[in-house]
This record gives sequence, structure tokens and C-alpha cells, in this order.
Amino acid sequence: MRKNISNRIWDILTCPYCESSLLRIDNGAKCPDCREEYGYSKQGQLDLRLQRKKSYQLQFGLGTSFLPGEDADFGVLRKNASSPIDFANIKIPLHLTEELISYFPKTEQNGDIMLDLGCGKAIHREVCRHTGFEYLGFDYSLPDALILGDAHSLPFKDNSFGFVLSIAVLEHIQYPFVMMKEAYRGLKPGGKFIGTVAFLEPLHGVSFYHHTHLGTFNSLQFAGFKIEHIAPSAKWSGLTALASMKLFPRLPRFISELLIFPLYLLHRIWWKLGYLITHSNRASEKFRILNITGAFSFIAHKAADKAEGS
Repeated sequence: MRKNISNRIWDILTCPYCESSLLRIDNGAKCPDCREEYGYSKQGQLDLRLQRKKSYQLQFGLGTSFLPGEDADFGVLRKNASSPIDFANIKIPLHLTEELISYFPKTEQNGDIMLDLGCGKAIHREVCRHTGFEYLGFDYSLPDALILGDAHSLPFKDNSFGFVLSIAVLEHIQYPFVMMKEAYRGLKPGGKFIGTVAFLEPLHGVSFYHHTHLGTFNSLQFAGFKIEHIAPSAKWSGLTALASMKLFPRLPRFISELLIFPLYLLHRIWWKLGYLITHSNRASEKFRILNITGAFSFIAHKAADKAEGS
């Protein structure tokens, strides 16, 4: 059975090769320019995945620094006190936190669409719909997505989304700079880009590039985003991730955490002693979390006007 695609979403669909608007046909969609045709998957999703090779040109400015300024924080994310949405009665799905969803934007106009980029099993659908946006789940292969496609070549018009979410996806992308550029292209001016990326998590699935805070900063800035926060997870350390994902797979998390607790306790004592002796920022609690976190979250936006983008 084919999944229902709203007229608003049809209006923003483009050919992933030539970026021309797609025409609806009985068995899928067709590009009027390059004549490429796209059908439906067995699960009823419109399948806009690349069917042949495509070149994507990027230009890097060598000899220039993309390092953050001295005012960059990289501290643990605090809850947004001026959050526009009340999520009090919403169940928070895996990989999200109260702090991160407090930065979710609220739609400013009816019919605005948000993209869950790499939606997986679409577990973020409910919390995203609570923002007022029309939810569009997009993935490469999983059956819960509305549309199938490649994050390296998003089949959407420029400036289509008021909000783009990408949770635990970036480490699975073969060319992360390309995905960042595509997310930026698809986002409306003023729109938010929020997500997470693995750092000291062990290899899982098809993992290409786990990101440090500097790597996350670099790829976001290269794409053109204005970065608001890049924050390490204090509760999901690399040690916890290693224990629950690989050392003791399938064991309940609280048991795996109990097994590593003596080592974790010694680690905390050692760092506290180091700070008491040196009083160095590199022995501080903030620096400890930054260096051992399992993942980073990021919040960025596309400049609303040229003045902000300059």
C-alpha cells in the first residue's frame, strides 16, 4: 500500500540528479528534463534514491582556518529557558534529551514542513509534530520513512524546510561535508538544524566518521551554518557507550553501567585530584566531559538575511 504524500510535500520534490520539479505519474514520479523515472518501494514509499552515479563538486579553501574563536563554549547543553514549546507530556525518544528538544523551533506558518533526515524507525515523529510542522521522515532504506533517498543528494527544492533534524546519522554518512551542504540548501533562511553525532561510541552499523567537537564545528561552518551550540553528552560517556554497545551487548544498560562503575569512579577521582593539584582548565570537569563523551549534539541555523550571513 502506497504511503500518502501530501500536496505540500509533492510541491517541493525534485529530481535528485538535475533538481527539476517532479511530475506525478501513475506508478511514481518522472523528471520532465532528464526523463528519469522513480517508482515505489515494496513498503509503498516513493523511492528517490540515486539509480546511477552522480558527481558532486566541493571546493575547500586551503590555508584558511575553520577553528572556532576563543569565545566558543563547547560546554554541556543547558535547557532553553525561553523554549517556545511545552514538551511536558511528550515521551522523549532515544538519542533526544529534554535539553535538546527545548531548542526545537515552533512553526510560524501553517503547512510548514520539517525534515527528519535519516529518520530510521520514525521514533521522532510525535515530538516533531508537537512543534506544529508537517513531519517528513526521510531515510535511505527503512520502511518507516515516507520517502526514500540519499542524504548526499536530497530530492527537495532549495529553502523547503523550516526545521531539519538529524539524530545519530552523520557518522553513517560517507561524505559528511556533502550532507551538510545539502541540509543547508534545503533549509529555509532562519530555519534550525538540530542533531547529534557519535564521538567515542564504538563502531556500529556502517560507521564512517565519528566527529569531535572541532570536526562538527568544521563541517557545519563549511556548509554555511551559523552555529549556536555544540555540546558533549555528560550522561553518555565513551566508557558507557563502549560497555552497553560492545563490551556487554544486549545486557540491560543499568547492569552494564554497574559493571564498569568501579573504573568510572576511579576515573572521576583521578580527574578531581588532577584539578586540585594543577587548577588547570585541561583538568576541569568541563574538559573531562568534552574529552570522554560518547556523542555531541549541535544546534545551528541558516542566516535569515545577508547581514547575519556576512
